[in-house]
Amino acid sequence: MPARAKARKRAVDVLYESELRGRPRQTTLAERIAAADPPVPEYTVRLVEGVDEHADRIDELLEAYSQGWSLDRMAPVDRNILRIGAYELLYANDVPDVVAISEAVRLARELSSDEAPAFVNGLLARLLDLKPTLLA
Repeated sequence: MPARAKARKRAVDVLYESELRGRPRQTTLAERIAAADPPVPEYTVRLVEGVDEHADRIDELLEAYSQGWSLDRMAPVDRNILRIGAYELLYANDVPDVVAISEAVRLARELSSDEAPAFVNGLLARLLDLKPTLLA
């Protein structure tokens, strides 16, 4: 598995753990870095910090364009995969849009339900279609 793919999975783990424990993302990230078991890749740090920095806007967009699904109704793992995908799609200029979406779909296929990959793909594709207006 490529290094960035592993880092994305680790970022999902950190975000998911943080949410389940009701703790700030940065606190959970700092604990995982300190524990270094397993080591936290630099790209994981970038993803978690990026999601945290843009969380309000990312969540607002996911809520607005998820068609019938509030953030609260989404499975926690799906919600955090979408947050990473939206962050990469909208804010990580070094990640091609197609890669951001395909990696999020891959994570959904690996970590979630049978329906999750199509849901993740559809929602992130919608954000991609609207990207020029979302960043204006």
